[in-house]
Amino acid sequence: MSNRWLTVVALTASAFAAGCDSPGASPQQKAPAALPAVTVSTPLRREVVEWDEYTGRFDSIETVEIRARVSGYLNEVHFKDGQAVKQGDLLFVIDARPFERTLDQARAELLQATTRVENANLDVTRGRPLLERRIISEKTFDDRENLVRDAQAAVKVAEAKVKTAELDVFFTRITSPLSGRISRNQVSIGNWVSAGGTSSSTLLSTIVSQDPIHIYFDVNENNYIKYKRLTERGEGAGAADIGATVEIALPDERGYPHKGKLDFLDNRLDQSTGTLRARALVDNKSGLFSPGLFARVRVTGSATYSAVLLPDEAVGSDQTNKFVYAVDADGTVVRKIVKLGPLHEGLRVVREGLQPDEWVITKGLQRARPGIKVAPTRVALTTSDAAKATGKVAE
Repeated sequence: MSNRWLTVVALTASAFAAGCDSPGASPQQKAPAALPAVTVSTPLRREVVEWDEYTGRFDSIETVEIRARVSGYLNEVHFKDGQAVKQGDLLFVIDARPFERTLDQARAELLQATTRVENANLDVTRGRPLLERRIISEKTFDDRENLVRDAQAAVKVAEAKVKTAELDVFFTRITSPLSGRISRNQVSIGNWVSAGGTSSSTLLSTIVSQDPIHIYFDVNENNYIKYKRLTERGEGAGAADIGATVEIALPDERGYPHKGKLDFLDNRLDQSTGTLRARALVDNKSGLFSPGLFARVRVTGSATYSAVLLPDEAVGSDQTNKFVYAVDADGTVVRKIVKLGPLHEGLRVVREGLQPDEWVITKGLQRARPGIKVAPTRVALTTSDAAKATGKVAE
């Protein structure tokens, strides 16, 4: 009885397996696997100028240390710390009374010397007729003339002392040598101020000019050679040409809203860094820029050329190469090695390896592999969409 039952079960299982392979099987069991869905686009073509970006630092055109030219006690301070000053504004006053007494003494000595000249001239005038009548000797007359010359020299010495004393009195009032912004006061009223050289004199404050202002940045050796080649070929003015335009942006700014003019290139490269110091002149009427402030600087790095552009998300990477996946007319994925350039309006410049009419996978790159077929959806590429996707704006 049990052997018959096992035979029936085996026959039933064989019939069921045969039925699954028969032409009457369901359509769901016969359908092939679906092709991976991807989005493809052709690259954009745009006229592009490449830019090289550097880190720059602002510095004042003129910086002056305020030091006294005469020593004395500080009597007055005529500015507030950090305020803007104009050339000629009074800043400090040193006690002038000792210098005024010296000036009075020098003037008195000048008057004394002048009186001696007058008396000596009278003696010469009186002695001339006496010499003609041989009442006095020629030597006596010559001595009188020599006394006149000595007195005249004493007058010149006294005049020089008066001018020196006048200068000392003038130097007790310290004025601003330029227009700019002054630092804090380094010396309080009542303190002794020493004059002399920079090592021994008292530093009172410093002033830096504000408008215009310089920005310094360092150009690496390879880029400098590139700029020189561009100039030789007449393809543009880069950071190797005095007068070239540079664009500037502060750390919190998008794009490069500020302009400057290159006005200095150093005469040699720094051997330790392989860079060349460059400087641009920038208007600063609003006072936005301050000496010591960092900023981004960019200069023209190429002539205008027609570029092929793709979004960064369409570019893959392995250990050695950058690549994109292109889709043939029959939907087959082809891997193409590319050479990339900089970003332009949110899209990446593709220098080599891709033709403008090829369809490139821009979305679904992870589902594609070289040699497989995909189901592409063609979408036109725009710079505005790319800018939104990358968080960048057109510059």
